[in-house]
Amino acid sequence: MSKPKLAAVVLAAGQSKRFRGTSPKVLYPLCGRPTLVHVLETLREVHRTTPIKTVSIVVPPGKQVEAALAGAKYPFAIAFAVQRNPQGTGDAAQVGLKKVGDAGEVLVLAADMPLVRASSMVALVKTRREAGAAGALLTADSPQPPAYGRIVRSEGWITGIVEARDATPEQLAIREINLCTYAFDRASLTKALPRVGANNAQKERYLTDVVAELVAAGHHLTGVQGDLEEVLGTNTRGELAAVSRVMRGRIVDDLMAAGVTVVDPDTTYVDAGVVVGADTILRPNTYLEGATKIGEGCDIGPTTRLVDTTVGDGAAVTFAVAREARIGPQATVGPFASLRPGTVLARGAKAGTFAEMKNARIGEDAKVPHFSYLGDVTVGRRSNIAAGTITSNYDGTNKHETKIGDDVFIGSDSILVAPVRVGPGAYTGAGSVVTRDVGAGELVYGVPATPRKSRGRKKKPVKRPSKKKGKG
Repeated sequence: MSKPKLAAVVLAAGQSKRFRGTSPKVLYPLCGRPTLVHVLETLREVHRTTPIKTVSIVVPPGKQVEAALAGAKYPFAIAFAVQRNPQGTGDAAQVGLKKVGDAGEVLVLAADMPLVRASSMVALVKTRREAGAAGALLTADSPQPPAYGRIVRSEGWITGIVEARDATPEQLAIREINLCTYAFDRASLTKALPRVGANNAQKERYLTDVVAELVAAGHHLTGVQGDLEEVLGTNTRGELAAVSRVMRGRIVDDLMAAGVTVVDPDTTYVDAGVVVGADTILRPNTYLEGATKIGEGCDIGPTTRLVDTTVGDGAAVTFAVAREARIGPQATVGPFASLRPGTVLARGAKAGTFAEMKNARIGEDAKVPHFSYLGDVTVGRRSNIAAGTITSNYDGTNKHETKIGDDVFIGSDSILVAPVRVGPGAYTGAGSVVTRDVGAGELVYGVPATPRKSRGRKKKPVKRPSKKKGKG
């Protein structure tokens, strides 16, 4: 017998009242991604072993959720189902089912519970199929059950879920709780949902009440044991912080398992999707965010923040901030350096103490050791930019570029007034203000900088083409 087509219904229509914010709570960032995206990425992982045809996302009126996912690509179809008149999770599931096409079974999960593992979802689908049950519920045993629904059983089968606010003292003593993640036979769920009423403290149609309706119709329901981490949701900003701590721990654990040394996991903050190579060391108070990629054998931190930045093998970054930058292999950054967007350090380059760079390209083995600002500049190979150098790139209206050739020495406290070029092998004296191009091998000094004919070096003569007289 062929397996039924699988779909998922993701309940994401919450209004964020307890967040006291302006966006749906499922769009608030969690380890670098909206909470909803974490759930979709988990479904992507499920899809690798248990193919999903469609994911129906139940959303509130408006287009905020749809806009947040615009352009995202998943191996399954995404459909949006609008819950215009919120009447509880049962109503939301009924709205979502209208968008799952011809799927024969559905996963139903909450978008504000991003810690549910892919392995748990796969187990739900497998267990339901093998048991021939109408549904399978993810549950966990808690020694001190929080305010979650209690699982009621009879002869091993699940016969009901009682919400904590509606439970009797005997039911509150039950230690098995509902983790709000389910696998259902689609036809059975479709028939049962309309029969769910709102006879409860909240006057809402609870999805959990569908269990009793399925049992009343003669169906069986089974369960899969998860862990208590998976029950944590993001209903408040405090809960979001708690979930963030757990997710950060998972990310760091995965990095260490892959060969990364994390000196202090409690003070290391790595976003989901960040890549870190083996034998790299992450020191305390390191923040790796966005699309950051770190190579192998790097030394990052302490007290470093990298956002959408790539770092080549063997590089070292300490007490520094880099945003949308590229740091080459064996390059060094810091301490107290700031690399702004567009900065590229080539192999072996150095951005040292209190160096700030913006849209700067620093060549191989070039050095900017300390106390300099380089903006809109290209620096050639092996050049040395001494302390206090500034590229004056803004004239009040437009930005202009500075180009510095190979093997150049820029003296301390030099100001290069763009647009300006400094040729290969040139020098500027300390305190120079360079307002014109400097030729290859030339030494300039002063305010404004003036040339000096000799610096004790012999220059190779320049061969010029001979001028031949024309006939006539």
